[in-house]
Amino acid sequence: MYVTNPHRRFFSELKDLQLPIHMESIGENPDQESIERPDGYPCYHWLQTVRGEGEFTFGGARYMVKPGSGVLLAPRDAHSYRPVSGIWETTYLTFGGPQSLALLSTFGLSHSAYYEWDRDCELEFFSGSLLGQIRSNRDLSGLDTSADLYRFLTLLKKHGRVNNLPSLSHTVERLAPLMSFMEAHYDDPNIGLEDMAQQVGVSARHLNTLFRQTFGMTAYAYFILLRLRKAKELMTLYPRMTIKEVSGQVGFRDSSHFVATFRRLEGVTPEQFRNLY
Repeated sequence: MYVTNPHRRFFSELKDLQLPIHMESIGENPDQESIERPDGYPCYHWLQTVRGEGEFTFGGARYMVKPGSGVLLAPRDAHSYRPVSGIWETTYLTFGGPQSLALLSTFGLSHSAYYEWDRDCELEFFSGSLLGQIRSNRDLSGLDTSADLYRFLTLLKKHGRVNNLPSLSHTVERLAPLMSFMEAHYDDPNIGLEDMAQQVGVSARHLNTLFRQTFGMTAYAYFILLRLRKAKELMTLYPRMTIKEVSGQVGFRDSSHFVATFRRLEGVTPEQFRNLY
């Protein structure tokens, strides 16, 4: 790692290792200057405010970046930013790698966006904490910083809010009563979408919207996966239990429906699964 004062900028010399995702730079700027990049930056670029306030322009819109907010820019996206307070203190990191686009696409983070989060959550302190860690430990393989980048992306996915939508962590917290209800009633074949919606006080349609935003599937599809997970536990714990008994224990009225659903979602029949264990 190389250090450049006064911003304590750190650069990795390990790009040739072709890690799936790697750190290009990380640092803090106690007095952020104005930047104009009409051709963008060559790799992903994250910047967040520690103190003060800045104005960030990209995609034809302007955003006021205060503490508790930041911007993730995709490679080559034109942008500019400038301080609007006396002192604008920032932390930043840049990263790339042959699998960075695929990884960020999986997280739904591949496009340039402005993020906000609740103050004092882990995301707020992650960049600064990681910077201190890198200063004190020389990562010769680059694997540690690659793993740290993955952790950063999970935190951004979990805590970041875009377009005033609730964060993933907020939605999961809101759905907690329903998740507990599902765990307690997975064996009841009479549970339907309306019963689930009542647990969180929303319409069935809105419940499915929440589940799609959070898990990428409907509430009932999630419930089916929970039932199959319970079926796997039963089949491994009680090898003498028949498939018909297992299907009844996890809320299926018909064992043939259970077998067909299990094979469609798991790629093997329940009996084939049991033979694996």
